[in-house]
Amino acid sequence: MATADQPAVGGKRRRHWRDGALFAALLASAPRVLAQDAPPPSLSFQAALARLDRASPGLSGEGHAVRASEDLAAATRTLRRPVVTASASVIEYQKTLSVDLSEPKADALGATNGFLDQLGGQFSGTSAQIVAQVTQRIGAALPRLFGAIPDTLEVQTRDTVFRPAITAAMPLYTGGAIPAVQKGADAAVGIARARQAGGQDLSRVNLVRAYFGQKVAAQLTVSTREQLDAFDRHLADARKLEAEGVLAHARVLEVEVARNTAQRAHEHARSEEAIATDTLARLLDQPAGITASTPLFVHSEPLPPLQRFLDGVDQSPRAEGADAAKSAAQAGVDLARSRYRPQAFAFGSYNANRDNALPTEPDWIAGVSLRMTLLSNFDRRKALSAARENEAAAADAAAQARRDVAGEIVRAWNIAEAARRSFLLLDANLAAARENLRVQQLSFREGEVASSSLIDAEAALATVRTQRLAAAYEYDLGLMALLAASHRVDAYSDFMARADRHVEDQQ
Repeated sequence: MATADQPAVGGKRRRHWRDGALFAALLASAPRVLAQDAPPPSLSFQAALARLDRASPGLSGEGHAVRASEDLAAATRTLRRPVVTASASVIEYQKTLSVDLSEPKADALGATNGFLDQLGGQFSGTSAQIVAQVTQRIGAALPRLFGAIPDTLEVQTRDTVFRPAITAAMPLYTGGAIPAVQKGADAAVGIARARQAGGQDLSRVNLVRAYFGQKVAAQLTVSTREQLDAFDRHLADARKLEAEGVLAHARVLEVEVARNTAQRAHEHARSEEAIATDTLARLLDQPAGITASTPLFVHSEPLPPLQRFLDGVDQSPRAEGADAAKSAAQAGVDLARSRYRPQAFAFGSYNANRDNALPTEPDWIAGVSLRMTLLSNFDRRKALSAARENEAAAADAAAQARRDVAGEIVRAWNIAEAARRSFLLLDANLAAARENLRVQQLSFREGEVASSSLIDAEAALATVRTQRLAAAYEYDLGLMALLAASHRVDAYSDFMARADRHVEDQQ
């Protein structure tokens, strides 16, 4: 009996062990399952705004571009300083010199003969005879002596020379080329800064679009969920009324079709919310995903006058960038003009190994050089004409940029103001739609109205809710677009703080 029970006991132990292992495995996986099902963390708009600059590679790249242009402009500040270079060279050379001695030899022979002839007249008596004999013998020997001297003397030398040298050159006058280069570098800094400012403004607009877009998508999901739940209740009531013989089956089918439509709308809203959440998370470089916690806002009071925003046209990044491009084009004109003017440089060179220098090399040299191009293979007149055309084009582009910015400001102001008024009008419609739905629900339960009236009431409420959300979103986005066009994006937080109407999550 004991032997028969052993397997049973062992089987229970094995089952207990398996159950325990399974329970432990479930406990180990429970945190991961809960983490997957947990909603993404929420983030306020101010926190998202603070994170945006750190998370955006585009803004970081524009910052690098600004610093690069600033460093390049700083590098041009020293163009007037002398350029000092050190060089060293090893030179092996051979030099052959040929000297013609025929003419000097003939002159020397003639001068010697003349001297001997004059010498005899300076003595008298016996001395004169002795001098005459000596000069006669010397004169006879002179042709043989001078004949031993070659007519040509050739000298050849070969050596290796180590030549270290220090050379300096400094521009004295460049015809305006250096100021033109410096002006162009400064203009490049202005263009880079304007591009950075424009990128920052655009990033704020994109943040508002993504942040409040996620908020709208989340509220639409809640709204469609509530509408689906309401139609589930309506369908249950309709089936009860059908069972009591109060409602025809065709009316029940109408409610069922409306319920299925509400379910499709809810599924679509959930999909849009997932897309909006992913878009916001990617914009802020948040892999886990985030949800917007700051509600949509609207002001009851009108926006400040349009002219106040138009006064900021000149400070907009697009206008400032166009002005910087115009300055760069003017620098191009100055540079083209400098090609017509002379250039002057001071220069000097010092030989640091004078003991081993070439015979023709100086120990040091210093001087001033003046250079002017009289005839060039590059058509300077056409180059100057092209630079002037670029300057005119840049001036026209600057004027057009201001017109475009002004047009964007006017458009954004009108869009935001129209959205604000629309939102305020929809508040009254929302209250009326809610009351109408409440009346239709009571009447439907009593069998006094058709199902189509109830469906129309639900659709009317959903439409008003959606329009109200859209108006608030359009206002918030239009306000940021207005501030970005006038380069006042920092004021958005102040507008948000002063808002007196909010679209809460539970409508």
